[in-house]
Amino acid sequence: MVGGVTVGAWIVGHGVLNDVWWKGEEVPFHVNTTTDYSYALGADKVGHMVFSYAVTTVYGDLFRWCGMDSVTAIWSGAGVAMAYQTYVEVRDGFSEGYGFSWGDMAANTIGSSLPVIKHYVPALRPFDLQISFFPSEAFKNGEYNALIDDYTSTTHWLAMNVYDVLPHPWQEWYPPWLGVALGHTVENIDGKGGGNHAWYLSLDWNLSRLKGLPVWLSSVLRVLHLYHLPAPAVKLYPNVVWYGLRF
Repeated sequence: MVGGVTVGAWIVGHGVLNDVWWKGEEVPFHVNTTTDYSYALGADKVGHMVFSYAVTTVYGDLFRWCGMDSVTAIWSGAGVAMAYQTYVEVRDGFSEGYGFSWGDMAANTIGSSLPVIKHYVPALRPFDLQISFFPSEAFKNGEYNALIDDYTSTTHWLAMNVYDVLPHPWQEWYPPWLGVALGHTVENIDGKGGGNHAWYLSLDWNLSRLKGLPVWLSSVLRVLHLYHLPAPAVKLYPNVVWYGLRF
């Protein structure tokens, strides 16, 4: 089941990326040394890291479900993430508008490695990388082919399970499902290095930590926690804005 779904997802992913990113005539393989670090102010690198982290985490769980031990499962999950991301990056190298990116490969490696490192370093386990989407005005105006291609519609988050870092006496009263998250996005980018960064502080719902859940539902909600659900938040930079719910 896992193998079949993986092959199918790989084929579908190729079709989607071919339609969104890789249209047009192929060019000789080349490395992007011009716009790679400026067109999205680095938000694309964070996106590569978060995606690789999510793939490794999900496949680590799937491989454990298949019967692998924890160590083999998480290393195999990282292998799947790196294999797919390397394939995408090499294909970018033949695309005129993109090109192979060493920065993307570094971000892919970091993102794929983090769940492995968390396996060996328990102090890092309260932390998760997340992503969320909310259509920007640029996307609504048709400036992007797909939501995932618009970094102004995307927010990346570093979430922390507060319960896990509290001293033991405090854990008795603090809800284990309520965390906090630091979010980052970019605004007003022009593809040439213009625009600005934006930072948010938000509550985070870790629904997999609710008590009394069946094991299967807790596993599903653990995967869902890779997406940052709407929550009260405050924009910290470049100006302060309070949100009843920030998507």
